[in-house]
Amino acid sequence: MLVEKICPYVLRGSGSRREILAFRHPVAGRQLVKGTLEPQESVEAGALRELREEAGLAGTLADGGRWSSAEVAEDQLWHFVPLNVPPLPDHFDFYCADDGGHLFCFFWWPLARQAGPDWHLMFVRALAEIRTRHQ
Repeated sequence: MLVEKICPYVLRGSGSRREILAFRHPVAGRQLVKGTLEPQESVEAGALRELREEAGLAGTLADGGRWSSAEVAEDQLWHFVPLNVPPLPDHFDFYCADDGGHLFCFFWWPLARQAGPDWHLMFVRALAEIRTRHQ
């Protein structure tokens, strides 16, 4: 059985200057916002919840629709949901209460740039999925 994951993502800029909101986890490297879909929760509601819980941001659904992929991580179905947020600074921190609490350091990652070894493999794959949709 596949575990359903939600990856709400925020983009800014356009063309070769398009960037995606990402963060540095204090023990698990660079990541995108992602979480588990709760029972009876819609994908859209889950995306808005995860963005609020992990980044402290209130988002709205963006144009472009959502899609799903089983190619990111074994035994997981990832739902990608583009969201809009008010303008954000280049860097900000947010204390996320999940897993005992962590300070997440947010930044903008150039969408066209390949992720390096400080990114977990599933987030490298997730970035590739998003890049394919926004080229």
